[in-house]
Amino acid sequence: MLRALRAAFACALITLAVTGTARAAGGNYAFDGGTPAEQQEVHRALDASSFPWSVVPGKVTIHIAAGLPVQSTPGQIWLDANLVDSGTFSWGLVQHEYAHQVDFLMLSDSSRQALTPVLGGKTWCWGSATSLTHADYACERFASTLAWSFWPSPDNVLAPETTSDESAALLPAQFRALLGAVLKAQNANDQLVSIQQFVGRAPAVSAAKLAATAAAAVQVRRVAVATRKPATVPQRQR
Repeated sequence: MLRALRAAFACALITLAVTGTARAAGGNYAFDGGTPAEQQEVHRALDASSFPWSVVPGKVTIHIAAGLPVQSTPGQIWLDANLVDSGTFSWGLVQHEYAHQVDFLMLSDSSRQALTPVLGGKTWCWGSATSLTHADYACERFASTLAWSFWPSPDNVLAPETTSDESAALLPAQFRALLGAVLKAQNANDQLVSIQQFVGRAPAVSAAKLAATAAAAVQVRRVAVATRKPATVPQRQR
């Protein structure tokens, strides 16, 4: 599977032209709690991303209340109102939590297994390995990289500062191409189609550069970005 994934990634990178800068509002979600201003802030956070959240199947319920641990389960997102009230600072983290829905509802087990070393994770997600850090889990790296790759703004708290950061294993264009190669979604005619038509295209790169990037990604490890958070915002959890 990993060999096939790399081949698909190489094909996507070498043959496709760049887009991915347009905003892609959408998403099938409903709120439980939160003030109108906080709900609007979440709308703004998701609309800032060029990822088409509407391709995620099913409705997602977003719970907002002061003191909630920030986390996600399939179809559910919990956000601390204090975090949402921080404004633009919260946007990357809101996108990170919605990106977990992409994992939960759109990735296959074989894709998760293949993506783990590419993203620099030790295992895919939370389980019995309690000694691992947040950044050791490829599911967290996937969510952070999606948030950064589709909103590559200096305002994004998940912007990588070093090559070992959670979102740094692949360049945004490379990740978008990889995601287009592995994700499938139902189109308007209920046909299973490549998500490439939704997420845009990546610039051409050489096969040598791709191979070097994939090899380096296996070694990527990071310290979580919690140190970049304002003191008034609780530390993010999954």
